[in-house]
Amino acid sequence: MKMHALIVAGLLAATPVLAQSVGEKTGVNSLVGASPSTADFVTQAAISDMFEIQSSQLAAERGDEATKKFAQQMIADHQKTSSEMKAMVQGGKVQATIPAALDSTHQSKLDKLKGLKGNDFNKQYHSDQVTAHKNAVDLFQRYAKGGDNADLKAWAGKTQPALEQHLQMAQKLDK
Repeated sequence: MKMHALIVAGLLAATPVLAQSVGEKTGVNSLVGASPSTADFVTQAAISDMFEIQSSQLAAERGDEATKKFAQQMIADHQKTSSEMKAMVQGGKVQATIPAALDSTHQSKLDKLKGLKGNDFNKQYHSDQVTAHKNAVDLFQRYAKGGDNADLKAWAGKTQPALEQHLQMAQKLDK
């Protein structure tokens, strides 16, 4: 019985270490509140920005007036954050690779949006924006608290309030 308790205690103690080594894509880091690695943070932040920009470009064409206005701000704001992160990587402050394309999950969401029009498009875009910004706020918050690159950590902390504002705006779109 004591041996069983020791094994369980050992596994519980190792769980945070294991979670930190698991890629950000699995969602385990978010569940346990672990900070992503610099490489994972850059990858996920870049994919998030790409999705925001590409889906918002569609919304600027297809959405209702409120959606178009929101989409224009998302395009401008996320192009800015993409440029800032790219400058840190290219300037050597951050050792990471910025992905050139969306991952399969985000590409599927974008493909679904491309097939919608009218109210169906607006509802899906609004839902995607709420989800994307909740995920982004969580990602940036965790990296700002525990990231291992000081420059990127400061940038994540500086960028997080804008993402929180985007989330609030996205949540109001359907109201």
